Amino acid sequence: MQRRRLGRTGHESSVAILGAAAFWDRSPEVAGTSLRLALDRGVNHLDVAPQYGEAQRSLGPHLPAVRDQLFVACKTLRKNADGVRAQLEESLALLGCDGFDLYQAHAVTDLAALDERAAAFDVILRARDEGVVRFAGITGHDMTAPGTFVEALRRYDLDTVMFPVSPRVWGDSAYRRDAEALLELCAERDVGVMAIKAAARRPWDGRDRWATTWYEPHRDPEAVRRGVHFALSVPGVAAFCTPGDVDVLPVALDAAESYAGPVDLEAAIAAEAGEELIFPIAEKAV
Repeated sequence: MQRRRLGRTGHESSVAILGAAAFWDRSPEVAGTSLRLALDRGVNHLDVAPQYGEAQRSLGPHLPAVRDQLFVACKTLRKNADGVRAQLEESLALLGCDGFDLYQAHAVTDLAALDERAAAFDVILRARDEGVVRFAGITGHDMTAPGTFVEALRRYDLDTVMFPVSPRVWGDSAYRRDAEALLELCAERDVGVMAIKAAARRPWDGRDRWATTWYEPHRDPEAVRRGVHFALSVPGVAAFCTPGDVDVLPVALDAAESYAGPVDLEAAIAAEAGEELIFPIAEKAV
């Protein structure tokens, strides 16, 4: 699997990041099997969060033995300083880690949320100064994320960003404008860029749920490949998070391994134009 430098972190990340949201209701046995699959396929980067149900507890028994093989990124949704620090310490304990490679303010979706999380950023940056975490970042969903992150980078010295990159969101002209402005700023500051929702398809809208994701992902290998290759072809993107479903994981890994170079972005956008946007989460994640 191809690797790319994750900005100023210097980490040569596998282009596929193992998204631990897939383990939110999975046993340690299932999580261990998926972790081994990802490692065997060349993945060297794990993304996990307390909000991913049982993921931390399910991964915890397996992580110490392979800690030296993984860049481990964790997150917090908390706002107050004491709560953020307590959650950081709890995540370290559950995952059997002495420290994290990356710690991120999770799900910062708009300027109001950015304002509310000021104390959280202070704690995260202090933890970086103390060496408890090596790098600091921000993640977010919704169509307002890229514009919000431009402001976040103005306020804070962050090392990474993580936001939606897919043919469907790129088909929204306002989103694409904001995202490309963010990518330009990240390039100037050497900020690492990670994509989420590369293989997202549409909201569930009452359809039978066959996956554990809050949105319906693609499962057809060609469609997954189109989304993954699109994300990896957007200039500045280092890697994408695999969808939060253990059955889609192998398909996403196949897509990552088959990436051979930039694809036609406009063709991918056109192919996905008929799909409904999965955002805003407040309306669509039902």
